[in-house]
Amino acid sequence: MPVTLLVGDGISIQPSCYSRLVNKWYCNDYLKDRHHDLTSALGQHLEITAWSLLLGVAIAFPLALLARRLPRLQGLIVGASTMIYTIPSLALFPFLVPFTGLSMKTVVIGLALYALTILVRSMLAGLLGVPDEVRESAIGLGYGRTRLLFRIELPLALPVMMAGLRVATVSTVALTTVGTLVSYGGLGNLIRDGVQNDFKAEILAASVLCVVLAVALDAVIVGCQWLATPWTHRRRVT
Repeated sequence: MPVTLLVGDGISIQPSCYSRLVNKWYCNDYLKDRHHDLTSALGQHLEITAWSLLLGVAIAFPLALLARRLPRLQGLIVGASTMIYTIPSLALFPFLVPFTGLSMKTVVIGLALYALTILVRSMLAGLLGVPDEVRESAIGLGYGRTRLLFRIELPLALPVMMAGLRVATVSTVALTTVGTLVSYGGLGNLIRDGVQNDFKAEILAASVLCVVLAVALDAVIVGCQWLATPWTHRRRVT
């Protein structure tokens, strides 16, 4: 039932959705008046996510190669990346602050470390999944290690690696909100403000944008995989 306020001369008005008397989950006035804040937070969220994934891939790929090359180190590398993921963000981010300050670097490094547990496992699984006979055939044709890796092994391992990247991307989009601990949480900053001020419309708007961003990035990765691995869908054409 809508709330009605009486002002002078008996005139009644309906309070806007900004009012605590209303506090609706959907507020069109908020979306119009604060669209700049929403787009700015979304941009920061996307930037943090992208840099975190790039850094995570840059760290995970050499680790996966090392684990594949030296099987005795697989347990150590996979276990270490998993152990990092178990560190609470409430402890990891403050630990990084003395080295990186209250900056975006703190969040990017922390999220990249969290992504390792997924990226290392998927990259290692993809590389180990390349058939030995394919590798031996390529070596017989004169392929060196570098050429073998980039021309044979990586293309064949790419579907598994991309599957891991998709999971890491969605996870990173969600974890980016925790960056609000150091004031670099993207949409998480709005969610924090909405909770502190009990403003439902702000919480919902920021949460929905998080979901939309995760779905959009996942779709982009699927599209990139489709373009990068044409042999996986050519065989379906008759």
